[in-house]
Amino acid sequence: MNILVLNCGSSSVKFQIIATDMEMIGSNTDQRLARGNLERIGGEAIVSLQANGRAASLSTAALRDTRAAVEMILRWACSDEGPEQITSVADIHAVGHRVVHGGEHFKHSVKIDDEVLRAIEDCIELAPLHNPTNIKGIQAARDVFGSGLPQVAVFDTAFHQTLPEHAYLYAIPYQLYRRYRIRRYGFHGTSHRYVAYRYRQLQKIAREETNVITIHLGNGCSIAGIRSGNSQDTSMGLTPLEGLVMGTRSGDIDPAIIDFICVKEGLSSHEVETLLNKQSGLLGISGLTNDMRELLAEERENNDRRAHLAIEVFCYRVRKYIGSYLAAIGGADAVIFTGGIGENSPEVRSRICSGLQWIGLSLDEEKNSLAQKGFEGKVSNDDSRLAAYVIPTDEELLIARDTVRCVMGVEQRF
Repeated sequence: MNILVLNCGSSSVKFQIIATDMEMIGSNTDQRLARGNLERIGGEAIVSLQANGRAASLSTAALRDTRAAVEMILRWACSDEGPEQITSVADIHAVGHRVVHGGEHFKHSVKIDDEVLRAIEDCIELAPLHNPTNIKGIQAARDVFGSGLPQVAVFDTAFHQTLPEHAYLYAIPYQLYRRYRIRRYGFHGTSHRYVAYRYRQLQKIAREETNVITIHLGNGCSIAGIRSGNSQDTSMGLTPLEGLVMGTRSGDIDPAIIDFICVKEGLSSHEVETLLNKQSGLLGISGLTNDMRELLAEERENNDRRAHLAIEVFCYRVRKYIGSYLAAIGGADAVIFTGGIGENSPEVRSRICSGLQWIGLSLDEEKNSLAQKGFEGKVSNDDSRLAAYVIPTDEELLIARDTVRCVMGVEQRF
């Protein structure tokens, strides 16, 4: 089956076309046929497109909305510039969508019908910036492909629906949870689920034997404690703001800081929330950038104190969470780094693991220094009691595979 995977934002559409079926899933022979990114939709969009085995093309196009973007993707895919396996609309067999929030309703990926769409709409108040754009993507695909083409929703929150009550509840009046479902939901679930699955394959162990801590470090960052293959705790909460220090997000803070800033700076609570989401984290501490690569270069070349401080706070927070999750899930066999920073920054991994020797984590510095640009495998010493792995995430592949499972009615098992 040729699956179109869509990740729709407020002014962007990222996509991949992946050939996969149950036989390919079992043998890991899935084929990535095409990928692309359409940005600044609503005006003169920047369009990057690439078919497998060909050079990427970069152009601009007037795209008024998400539907126009999906129409352009389909036209390109069916043209001579697209993948040779796609010659007409009939060669797209299903569409898989990344949907940020599924609330408590969705514990697995699901085939989309009107009832599912209404339930996704009901979660808008939990993800007002993301779910509406995800819905636009679903509706655009319906308009372009027709209602007969199967569509599947894959939720960022679904993997974390196994959290026990004591892990997902906040210590606020219980009636607020009952009324408004204020609780920890967690995000990046597709990434955490994928790398835990890949670890299991590398180790040749059963899902029930998978006890790991997965660490997704990119512009957004989160960590998950996984016991017997199930997420038991995760750092992001009701929203993606909680937890680790991120590119522009603060992560954990004292809630009283919000009112304090409101009073001192004359800001509304909404403006402070924007500050915590978009002006904090690495950017806020350094005053320079949210890009870890630039901060490391600034520290190395200019010995910039605030760049160094931002990196130290970032790594300290991850290290603290590793220790707390080892306690929370009763130990683990490995920590797994993924995401843009986790996969490609040996220096950040080394700083995070420094000081964890007491729990038996010992990095092989040579392996660690070489582990970037697609590396997959162990970066700890062979005698390390707690292993460390780098596993590149592939959320699009997991979305494509889940789409096949849902269309064929096969139970999701990882």
